[in-house]
Amino acid sequence: MRVSLLDRSRTRAGEPDAETIATTVERAVRAEELGFHRFWTAEHHAVPGIAGSSPAVLLAAIGARTRRIRLGTGGIMVPNHSPMVIAEQALLLEALFPGRFDLGLGGSLGFTTAIRRALGRTALREGEYPAEVEEVLRHLSGEADITVRPRVEPPPVFMLAIKGGMALAADLGLPVVAGGPLLRDPDRLADYFQDFRPGPTTPRPYLVVNVDIAVAETTERARDLLLPEAWAYADSREVGEFRALRPVEEARRLLDGTTSAMKRRAVDDWMSGAIAGTPDQVADSLGDLVERTGASEVLANVSTYDRAEVEGIDEFLSSLLTS
Repeated sequence: MRVSLLDRSRTRAGEPDAETIATTVERAVRAEELGFHRFWTAEHHAVPGIAGSSPAVLLAAIGARTRRIRLGTGGIMVPNHSPMVIAEQALLLEALFPGRFDLGLGGSLGFTTAIRRALGRTALREGEYPAEVEEVLRHLSGEADITVRPRVEPPPVFMLAIKGGMALAADLGLPVVAGGPLLRDPDRLADYFQDFRPGPTTPRPYLVVNVDIAVAETTERARDLLLPEAWAYADSREVGEFRALRPVEEARRLLDGTTSAMKRRAVDDWMSGAIAGTPDQVADSLGDLVERTGASEVLANVSTYDRAEVEGIDEFLSSLLTS
């Protein structure tokens, strides 16, 4: 199967942010050596648990260290930027790394009200997000009132399914990246395939499924590897911020010791959307996911505290790659 990696530059407790960013770059280099199709980075602002705030800048550093692997933004959040600036950054990355860059676009605002205020937008009016995405596309294609530079062939554009992105992708004839509860909603997935209008660069629907993955010698150990991320997700709903990953044993103690039913439900909900198990179990689960959803590609999120475990899971995923 076609497998790519999403690296959100997740911080670890006690680790400097600069070390996290350096590790993301090194992981991309290794992902190319392992044969992965794409390496995507994400945009998050002022989040303690995520060091990556500017995917375009980070991909420039990664592109300078790699030669073949495709590079993508998963994604640039359109409400946080001028459509013209998004297009300029995308075209510059395409000029630097011809034929290797993918522009993923999303519609999320900042994580908290204070962050949204600092970014300059606290809410989206109906129709604003689709209109701004279309403006990005016009700038990329050279059809806007002004011509942005550098003038090169526009890169492929992907829509993140958040904020109505799946319907927008179908309408504009673009590939879509979907994860979380959407992967358990066959009607929403079917709508994308049924409503898809062929675009100039994408004649057929192209679905990328984004899923958290953990692999270990036993199912129990694999599920434990997911606990740091699951706990951070559950904790964020109560404390209002997404925190750094903690060691597996500490996350287990926190979960066992909590009296919050809401946190326990949140952990269970997050875990239900992930894939964890032995190598054979994970391979089967991924195959089932691709068949059930009609996906053309898996975008794997591998996130646990121990980076050696991440490397091992990356190696396993690379063994599933199609030639």
